[in-house]
Amino acid sequence: MAESWKCVDLHCGGEPARIVLSGVPDLQGQTMAEKRKYFMENYDNLRKILLTEPRGYPCQNVNFLVPPTNPEADFGYIIGEQNKIYPLFSGHNTICTVTCILETGLHKITEPVTNLVLEAPGGLIEISAECKDGRVLKVKMKSMLSFVEKCNVKVQVPDIGEVCADIVFSGMWYVVVDIHQLGIDLKPENGRKLASVGERIKVAAREQHPVNHPTLDYPGPDILVFMTKPNKEDGMFVSQNTVVMSNGQLDWNNPDTFTAMLDRSPCGSGTAAVITLLHHKKVMKKGDTLRHHGILQTYMYGHILDTHELEDGSIGVLPEISGRAWMTARTEIIMEKDDPLQTGYTVSDIW
Repeated sequence: MAESWKCVDLHCGGEPARIVLSGVPDLQGQTMAEKRKYFMENYDNLRKILLTEPRGYPCQNVNFLVPPTNPEADFGYIIGEQNKIYPLFSGHNTICTVTCILETGLHKITEPVTNLVLEAPGGLIEISAECKDGRVLKVKMKSMLSFVEKCNVKVQVPDIGEVCADIVFSGMWYVVVDIHQLGIDLKPENGRKLASVGERIKVAAREQHPVNHPTLDYPGPDILVFMTKPNKEDGMFVSQNTVVMSNGQLDWNNPDTFTAMLDRSPCGSGTAAVITLLHHKKVMKKGDTLRHHGILQTYMYGHILDTHELEDGSIGVLPEISGRAWMTARTEIIMEKDDPLQTGYTVSDIW
């Protein structure tokens, strides 16, 4: 008999996310972070089934709805991405998950605003969703506390040279790079070059400047955002970005592995990383907002809600991220037990 999962597919600003409504196994662990760890160690085959070919494609993500472990939360969720990356938090995945929960009736919609709480592996995420006629028009969330770990570090990248970067935690560990120093325009037609250059910078930064979260055992860096310098328009900061995500293992001796993929959305945790860095560099302050455009010119908003002093005396930022998702499909994903390629596959022509 075939195993099957009920899924809803959505996208937020172009980045596709798959929400699994049923078929998720019981997970061991007393916290969502422990459930994430157990899932990674015992059920990563589910991520492979749903994200690799023939059911997935390189830029897809998946979110598994699970019972929350905190009584304040309405739902728990575990985020899975390509290359066995399980973020502690992801903005666009959260926006897609909230939209799925409300538009499929898993949680009652109240208009004009529905409030709920999700439990991510990184902690509780407070949600305020603007709703009308059964649709979710905007999802606003209080993100994880974000902070700059390393500022203006020098990264030596083979065949590229020295790159100046910052390393910021905002649910994932971001290498933040001003794209102007590389002379590449953030346009879709430059996607292959941006992905290749970004992946090499990120891997070099991880080798030369490794980091780990002080309390959550989350090493990095594991992702990169190219940013542009912000402009001020009508009292709001405006800038562009693209986020580089891994889709394989880079081998410095094999240029064929210098591949990656670009986040199609403006990226929620990437937006949180950028506003946190801009606050650190005294460009933005508490109460300021950034309209952050992605590679497709879709955008999210990043707002600095508050700041907190960390144990080491540095200042962390509490970001508020907002954006919208659109449903694209409701599907039943099937895995036949006599399929010789049960858990999917990748081929390096597109991966």
